[in-house]
Amino acid sequence: MKTIVYRETGDPSVLHLVDRPASEPGAGEVRVRIVVSGVNPTDWKSRRGSAPGQALAFADIVPNQDGAGIVDAVGAGVSNVAVGDRVWLALAAYQRADSGTAQEFAVLPAERVFLLPSPASFDQGASLGVPAITAYRALTVAEDGPGRLHPGALEGKTVLVAGGAGAVGHAAIQLARWAGATVITTVSGPEKAALASAAGAQHVLTYTDSEVATLIRRIAPHGVDLIVEVAPAQNSELDLAVIRNRGSIAVYANNGGDEMTLDVRKHFSLNVRYQFVLLYTVGSEVVQRAAASINEALIDGALPVGADAGLPLHRFDLARTADAHALVESGVTGKVLIDVSTQ
Repeated sequence: MKTIVYRETGDPSVLHLVDRPASEPGAGEVRVRIVVSGVNPTDWKSRRGSAPGQALAFADIVPNQDGAGIVDAVGAGVSNVAVGDRVWLALAAYQRADSGTAQEFAVLPAERVFLLPSPASFDQGASLGVPAITAYRALTVAEDGPGRLHPGALEGKTVLVAGGAGAVGHAAIQLARWAGATVITTVSGPEKAALASAAGAQHVLTYTDSEVATLIRRIAPHGVDLIVEVAPAQNSELDLAVIRNRGSIAVYANNGGDEMTLDVRKHFSLNVRYQFVLLYTVGSEVVQRAAASINEALIDGALPVGADAGLPLHRFDLARTADAHALVESGVTGKVLIDVSTQ
């Protein structure tokens, strides 16, 4: 089978296409014929490591955490999926050498494999994983918010999504709207504003506008209930200006810097909660709950992808995985997909 591997950290040139036999699934494992692989920033960051040439945990690694395909074989004890099922994958490559989705067949733990509802496409399935589960977690961390998303779960709540044109921001807008929230988002300019509107945000603002805090307060006079934050270092002052008493700020990335300064007294007086979100360490229970709700949203048609839905798709074939990684690393807007095999 055709597989992409890297044997050292570095730029996209370390990715190589090789041929090797497909592995058999062991107990509790599933083998999936990958149709579409999704590329996320976490994939190129893992490939680069902290420095070129950094030692890897394994002799070689197959990249990419997300994907969608068809179950090809199952190991003993697997009951959540069966041969022939259409599925989507999450955390495929996490702490595993050869389970990434940049290959024709991937063997991974059954708990990382989820049925893909029949209305959903493989493109949708490959666009879920890291972005959708991260967004779900961010939307369910408030102390007086829902522990699970479903229609009406966020009714009466106002959610501010920073960077609504990004993949996580896009999923957060869609899931929040599906759950009944009023969604405000901030973007850099008109092109991204159009994408955020297409995703479903009712209020789209430019974060460089000097009056952005005032504009948010006009929409939410008592403050927003929850902020899904991509750039805490840049946005900490704005977040404080618009969060309500006992509001929550869910931070899932460090765009704009690794350190931020907070006014302790002002946050103290508002009982503000900061919740940091990293998908890899949230625990399997959270991932399973998220996947179940995401599938409900898929069935309801709430998670479309493509330019018309606010998430342009950029496609490559497996041999051009390095180009796909380079495009994501460049900060392209939209979702980068790799066509691995035919349906």
